[in-house]
Amino acid sequence: MIRVLLFSRLREELNSSVIEIPACGISNVSCLVEKLEDSQGKAWGCLLKGENILVSVNQILVHDDHYINDGDEVAFFPPVTGG
Repeated sequence: MIRVLLFSRLREELNSSVIEIPACGISNVSCLVEKLEDSQGKAWGCLLKGENILVSVNQILVHDDHYINDGDEVAFFPPVTGG
């Protein structure tokens, strides 16, 4: 299983903070987003593919082509802003 964490605006808009998804057929972050869009709905894909969305795998920032494995933790979050 891959553990997916959502933070901030993503958590609020998708009404979920954690989801686990089988790792079968998922090779990288892009594949994971596609699988989430297929299983959870189009809104997931639109938000997770959004501009400036940051992704980490096992707490290390990565790009969409980063390989992921069974047991990995993948987190999606918008950039941090402040005032």
